[in-house]
Amino acid sequence: MTDVPLGAWTVATVLDLAGGDNSRRDRTAEAAIGIGLAGTVGAATTGMTDWQHTVAEERRVGLVHGLMNVSATALYAISLALRLRGARTAGHTIGGLGFAVALGAAYLGGDLVYRKRIGVDHAPRAGWDDFATALPEAELRESLPQRVDVRGVPVVLIRRAGRTYALADSCAHLGGPLSEGQIDDVAIRCPWHGSRFALDDGAVLEGPSTFPQPCFDVRVRAGQIEVRARR
Repeated sequence: MTDVPLGAWTVATVLDLAGGDNSRRDRTAEAAIGIGLAGTVGAATTGMTDWQHTVAEERRVGLVHGLMNVSATALYAISLALRLRGARTAGHTIGGLGFAVALGAAYLGGDLVYRKRIGVDHAPRAGWDDFATALPEAELRESLPQRVDVRGVPVVLIRRAGRTYALADSCAHLGGPLSEGQIDDVAIRCPWHGSRFALDDGAVLEGPSTFPQPCFDVRVRAGQIEVRARR
């Protein structure tokens, strides 16, 4: 969603830097700014959804990121108003300032995504194709999720109505431990933010997660529960 305002405002900036008196180019820049302003609605909505579940440093950085985006949006709104009134030089100047603030906000947004992993899939991925031993079958109790480490990957095992299920233990949303969550007849709910995943295939039944939970094929052999990454 952030590509819409950033992309549109980049187009407007390039057109402004081209200089000269060209009414068609000015109108195109104005249209680009308008598209960017409209795009901020979707970007802000998705950003707020991610930010409300953050804590500590991530929450502070996210707040500054959001405030900078609001400032950039306000500057571009002023820039567009000035342009439409014929004050193009002032509009170009305010637009350039808005673009600089937007770039700063984009840098913080990249830090949140790529370094602090906000808004990305947190579930671990298994890298094996054969069945691996997870737990003696006798140790898994009915309706009581149990965390086990299988080849370095945390897995939650669930026995429900005589059937055994296995999913990645770290919630895809923000890494919450599903083994501490609640289960019902068809799903398990993350204890951190309430995302609910289907036991059968890890599909998202209730958000805020937008990523399905990785699942494992399960078999019982010689009294041992074994799991294999599902492809």
